[in-house]
Amino acid sequence: MSLIRSLAAAALAATLGACTSIQVGPLPEGMTDQPPAEWAARSARLAQLDQWELSGKLAVRQPSDSGTAIINHWIQDGEAYDLALSSSFLGMGSTTLRGVPGFIELTLANGETYRSSEPEALVAAATGWQLPLDDLVWWIRGLPSPASDYRLLFEEQGRLAMIRQAGWEIRYDRWQPFLADYPELPARITALKDDKRVRVVISDWQEQAP
Repeated sequence: MSLIRSLAAAALAATLGACTSIQVGPLPEGMTDQPPAEWAARSARLAQLDQWELSGKLAVRQPSDSGTAIINHWIQDGEAYDLALSSSFLGMGSTTLRGVPGFIELTLANGETYRSSEPEALVAAATGWQLPLDDLVWWIRGLPSPASDYRLLFEEQGRLAMIRQAGWEIRYDRWQPFLADYPELPARITALKDDKRVRVVISDWQEQAP
């Protein structure tokens, strides 16, 4: 199993290191799209982090409504996720999202459970929030999703500052060395698309045993 995971991580690293083809616009001041020398090794290592548990806060702002939620836990096991949120916003209460790419099961505080092959559409219908769940699994680690083209922007010091992908602009506001065996991980992320904003603040991050 470890050999399979190593081969998968190597293939993913090759994908992440490849050039992308999204439309190129002017670079923000103080940023470069040239990755530092250690980027390939760093991204390959972070891609291996596919079993974790984190906690923190989530804030969503959009024209129709805004709100915040506590991330009680986000447990990731390969492609499968278990995300537990608590919020008084819109009477959400405790909401649990479990799924894999292309499928989600959403359980509301009253026990009602909904399933869909369109995760983002179901979350939007149930909570009013537009969350790019399948991509967020990658962005939360400081990696672009392999599902679509992207552009990476780095600070002059070499740290990843921004990912532009799928119409979203993901800004890395703060990094922290949560795990001793891995590079620094994002501690605060702000994702922007049109007039929507999603912000995730991570307070704790633990690697889970395979």
